[in-house]
Amino acid sequence: MFNEFKKFALRGNVLDMAVGIIIGAAFGTIVNSLVTDIIMPPFGVLLGKVDLANLFIVLKQGAVDTGPYMSVAQAKAAGAVTLNYGLFFNAIVSFLIVSFAVFLLVKGMNKLRKKEEAAPSEPPKPTKDQELLTEIRDILKEKK
Repeated sequence: MFNEFKKFALRGNVLDMAVGIIIGAAFGTIVNSLVTDIIMPPFGVLLGKVDLANLFIVLKQGAVDTGPYMSVAQAKAAGAVTLNYGLFFNAIVSFLIVSFAVFLLVKGMNKLRKKEEAAPSEPPKPTKDQELLTEIRDILKEKK
């Protein structure tokens, strides 16, 4: 069983998948930073708020401290139950960016595959029998 697992783990597909997961995690970090640090602040300014990640509704006041809470972190520290729609909006924007990047990647790969398929292949060389028959045909033509 160990040898079978070793064969599975060392196949190219598994290694490619591992590399993809690692790169995907790094890409996710970059996209998260892009959303929270670059894209969302202008939206926050347009809406009159500074940080969209701190848009929330208090469903139940905290046991330690009753509001108003200035941030999600402050509400959580007070033990309040909150509906964090700002964080959800950030997650939606992150998803849209990642899905668009994956779409572009797949589209590019499909384009490369089409180019490979469209490349004309060299016609197969004739077999020895075909070459001999061609020579016989040419000799017969010359005799006429």
